[in-house]
Amino acid sequence: MERRDFIKTGGLAGLGAGLTILNFPVFGKNAPSNKLVLGVMGVNSRGNWLAQCAAKLPGAEIGYVCDVEDGAIARGLKAISGAQEKKPTVIKDIRQLLEKKDLDALFVATPDHWHAPAAIMATAAGKHVYVEKPCAHNPAEGEMLVAAAKKFNRLVQMGSQRRSWPNMQQAFREIKEQQVLGKIYYGKSWYLNNRKPIGTGKKVPVPDTLNWDLWQGPAPRRDYLDNIVHYDWHWRWHWGTSETCNNATHELDCLRWFMELEFPTKVTSAGGRYAYPKDDWETPDTQTLNFEFEGGKAISWEGRSCSNYKVEGSDRGFAIFGENGTLYVPGNDSYKIIDNQGKTVKEVKQATPSDQKATNVVSPAGEYYDAIHINNFLESIRGNATLNAEINVAYRSTLLPLLGNIAQRTGTILHTDPSNGHILNNPEAARLWKREYEKGWVPKI
Repeated sequence: MERRDFIKTGGLAGLGAGLTILNFPVFGKNAPSNKLVLGVMGVNSRGNWLAQCAAKLPGAEIGYVCDVEDGAIARGLKAISGAQEKKPTVIKDIRQLLEKKDLDALFVATPDHWHAPAAIMATAAGKHVYVEKPCAHNPAEGEMLVAAAKKFNRLVQMGSQRRSWPNMQQAFREIKEQQVLGKIYYGKSWYLNNRKPIGTGKKVPVPDTLNWDLWQGPAPRRDYLDNIVHYDWHWRWHWGTSETCNNATHELDCLRWFMELEFPTKVTSAGGRYAYPKDDWETPDTQTLNFEFEGGKAISWEGRSCSNYKVEGSDRGFAIFGENGTLYVPGNDSYKIIDNQGKTVKEVKQATPSDQKATNVVSPAGEYYDAIHINNFLESIRGNATLNAEINVAYRSTLLPLLGNIAQRTGTILHTDPSNGHILNNPEAARLWKREYEKGWVPKI
């Protein structure tokens, strides 16, 4: 089958024009028969979307769905049915799923407290992993995941999609190879939303449709409240990681990538639960993070979960400042280069329109841009590409907002080791480097 014909008839058709901009093959040797069987853990929202995108790609099949809530399972199966003919097998317990010999890779799109433990378990079982950001609930388990990927020789990709977007890769080359900004010294990023109060949770019986024990998994046991599942666990430290890891991870990753930064030397945070202080929301809804690095460079992030007045003309994005000008990215696969007199000297627009948040809250970027990143993962498994967000790189970007959370929770300035990001001379903050796990669920490598 000719490559052009396969694209027309295969899963990539309909994802948008311009597939030739991909920097890796669409399929590997012996494809399309080189099928990868995938499992998706967590299919209520983001995992549901990832499953649809992956199922449409050449040589990929969603063979298994793993979730602990019946409504989520039903939604996941319905979504996947529109992307492939074969109905996936449902397995609620991840431990049973990982025993399946035909499973090639696991997608992890659960609540944050499950991300690293599930990924570690999967690598130990010989599976490759695509894990949503953040790749860890705390720094220690992020380091464990990096070690597990190395020990078991498995590929682990984090869902930092922007690293696979063609115009972002082009902008990086312009900054690095062409030095269009000259010496770079500062990067700024932001995220805005208009989230409403979550109320005060009531202790009620666990619904018959939910396996609360498996939902909690590695987290120490807590009573079930009626405002945790499915989404508002994000704002509780026991399971979630705040808006920082929920969204700042993306733009901070881009700043670290474009500015070639590794681990910081100093971390500060300011903010709190200001907009609606009388509900169960524990994490900040308003927050600024600042990171300093060796070599005279710094980056920052501003987050407003409950006020969507735009920054620099967009509700999310980043800007990088250099001696010769500024790079501006409004949160999608487009960018501007602006000189020091404020004149736009170059503007590049993305090839395919993004989905709007009003219609697609789980993927504002859209199917085409998510599919590029997923396809990079699948082609890397086949040996035809290298991961764009490999876990050793991705963990370093996840560590930044995790350190910001620790600075916020302790009310202290963090001084960190630039070789590994470890907290120096701050016992109170160092205690939050790791967490306690439920007995029987401690991650092992």
